[in-house]
Amino acid sequence: MGLFDKLAGWLGLKKKEVHVLCLGLDNSGKTTIINKLKPSNAQAQDIVPTIGFSIEKFKTSSLSFTVFDMSGQGRYRNLWEHYYKEGQAIIFVIDSSDKLRMVVAKEELDTLLNHPDIKHRRLPILFFANKMDLRDAISSVKVSQLLSLENIKDKPWHICASDALKGEGLQEGVDWLQG
Repeated sequence: MGLFDKLAGWLGLKKKEVHVLCLGLDNSGKTTIINKLKPSNAQAQDIVPTIGFSIEKFKTSSLSFTVFDMSGQGRYRNLWEHYYKEGQAIIFVIDSSDKLRMVVAKEELDTLLNHPDIKHRRLPILFFANKMDLRDAISSVKVSQLLSLENIKDKPWHICASDALKGEGLQEGVDWLQG
């Protein structure tokens, strides 16, 4: 439950519901990351591709979280914007081994950042450069450069190298959110 408790503290929320959008291209590891962040007794054994979106609800001692796990398939990405107004934080997941689609990930991120419901809000964005266990993976620094993250000046953001299957790198994101 760590990430969601830390996010609540970071956002200064008490006894509220927090809406977190988990975005990224299809097959980047969004659902696997969300699953790893759930209490171990609530984790799914089998992860299947998300069609449309799924909603995961978590409760902590002081908060109720609603995480929107949005499908990253091309035909569903236009649905993301319907949830931007409600979002209070964004987790953006990148498949760091998929160099061919890094340009598509950047286009989607740019579209997200320029959307009227996001552009003028100071939403924290946590990036996971996922699949670091794969041989073709590029570093989180290189992912950051390819996505031009240094140009994000009006929102707090952080990028973490991660391996969602093992849960590696997720703690770093949690630590950033609590800091």
